[in-house]
Amino acid sequence: MTFTYTPHALTTFIVRDPKTRKISSSHFRDRIVHHALCNIIAPIFERNFIHDSFANQKGKGTHLAIKRAEKFIRKVAPVTNPRGGGQHKLFEKKGIIGYALKADVSHYFDSIDHEVLLEIVKRKIKDAGVIWLIETILGNHKTEAIGKGMPIGNLTSQFFANVYLNELDWFVKHKLKAKYYIRYVDDFVILHRDPKTLKRWKGEIGEFLVCRLKVQLHPEKSRIIALNGGITMLGFRIFGTHRLLKKSNARRIWKRMEIFKRRCDMGETTKEKVARSLDGWLAYAQFANTYNLRTKVIAKANDLFS
Repeated sequence: MTFTYTPHALTTFIVRDPKTRKISSSHFRDRIVHHALCNIIAPIFERNFIHDSFANQKGKGTHLAIKRAEKFIRKVAPVTNPRGGGQHKLFEKKGIIGYALKADVSHYFDSIDHEVLLEIVKRKIKDAGVIWLIETILGNHKTEAIGKGMPIGNLTSQFFANVYLNELDWFVKHKLKAKYYIRYVDDFVILHRDPKTLKRWKGEIGEFLVCRLKVQLHPEKSRIIALNGGITMLGFRIFGTHRLLKKSNARRIWKRMEIFKRRCDMGETTKEKVARSLDGWLAYAQFANTYNLRTKVIAKANDLFS
C-alpha cells in the first residue's frame, strides 16, 4: 500500500533430474505476495487463454494434454488396419498420412523480455500499483541480460510464462488457422497431413517469435516428424492407439533403484521412503502402457529391498 515492499534475494540451487536446471526459490513472505497477485490477476488473463494451453492452470495438466494429443493424432492420421489383423499402423496405401511440427522456445525463461511482457500485461491491467508490483517482482531476478528473464520456481513466473506465449497461441490459431495445436509452457506441437504446410508455419512462427516476443525457436528441438513413430511429449511417447514411456524415462528408474539401494545401505534413507518414492513412479508409469515394465520394476525392488 505504501510502495515500500522489497523482495528478499532469491535462493538458487541446481537440480539434475531429469535434466539440469537452475531453480530460484523465493522467501516465504514473497511467495505470499506472488499468490496474492496471481489470485487477483490470473482470472483476468486466463479467460483469454485458448483451450489447448495446458500448463499451470486449474483443471488442466500433463495427462489432459497427452489425451488431447492422442485425439489429434487419430484425427490427422486415422488408424487403419489394412491386413485385417495384428498391430494397428498409421498407414494408408499411399503411405504416411500425418506429420507434426514439434518445437520449443530456446532458453525460454531466461529469454522473456520484461518490456514486451509488461506491454502485454498493460493491455488488461491499468492499475499503476499492480504494474509497480509486477515490475518489482521481475526486477528481483538478476540476470546477465538487463530486462530479460524470469526465475524457474516462482508462481508468478509460471503464470507470466503462459501470458507471454498466449500471444503465440492466438497467432497459431487465428492467423495460421492451425486446427490441431497443443502447448505446454514453451513446448508445443502442431499436427497436419501436409508436411509442406508445417514447414511454412514453422518459418512464420519463428519470425513471429523473434519480431513480436524477442525469443526464438530451439534450432535442434524444433522439427517436423512423421506420426507413425509417435510424438515424444511430456515424458511419454504418444500414438493414436496407445502411449509409452519416453525411453530415457524408462531407463532412469533402474539407475534410481541402484541409488536408492546404496543410500539405504548407508543409512541415508529408509525402505519406507524408498517404497513411497517407487509408488510415486509406478503411479506415473501407469499412465502409459507399461504393465511389463512395472512388473519388472516391482520384482527388482522386492529383490533389492526384501
